[in-house]
Amino acid sequence: MNRLKEQYQTEVVPALMKSLGLDNVMQVPKLQKIVLNIGLGEAMDNPKALEAASTDLVTITGQKPVITKARVSVAAFKLREGRQIGAKVTLRGERMWAFLDRLVNVVLPRVRDFRGIARDAFDGRGNYTLGLREQLIFPEIEYDKIDKVRGMEITIVTTAQSDDHAAAMLEMLGMPFRKG
Repeated sequence: MNRLKEQYQTEVVPALMKSLGLDNVMQVPKLQKIVLNIGLGEAMDNPKALEAASTDLVTITGQKPVITKARVSVAAFKLREGRQIGAKVTLRGERMWAFLDRLVNVVLPRVRDFRGIARDAFDGRGNYTLGLREQLIFPEIEYDKIDKVRGMEITIVTTAQSDDHAAAMLEMLGMPFRKG
């Protein structure tokens, strides 16, 4: 069992029940999934960009990404419906816990001038979205093998009923929120 998952079950669940005043263990917020998404507007001109981004996602997560397609046409961006414009990976179970552990303890501290992540990126339903400017902060990515620095979006989906409950759970799991 993953170290972070074990910590969640033994320490975080009882602490959350006490601090949030919950009666039932099933009311305690849980992690459902983590979604990594790379949007590639440049994929319209350069089809190899999609391949490179997919390779980066495989290296980071150990899971093959799904290629996302445009849902609507946008004339201003010369975008047609159905064109491939991104890649995403959905992590669940053990891979999700392992990725969150690496994200909190290895990746985020490697960000330049890191002072913590913002608390205001919750969506109102207990889900947290974090944007990263470059894939180089992941130790698995080799600097010499990338063609271009790309950002990504990481969404942590929880079963929490409110942002406060989700923030309390993520903070107990070690998420480095900014103070104040």
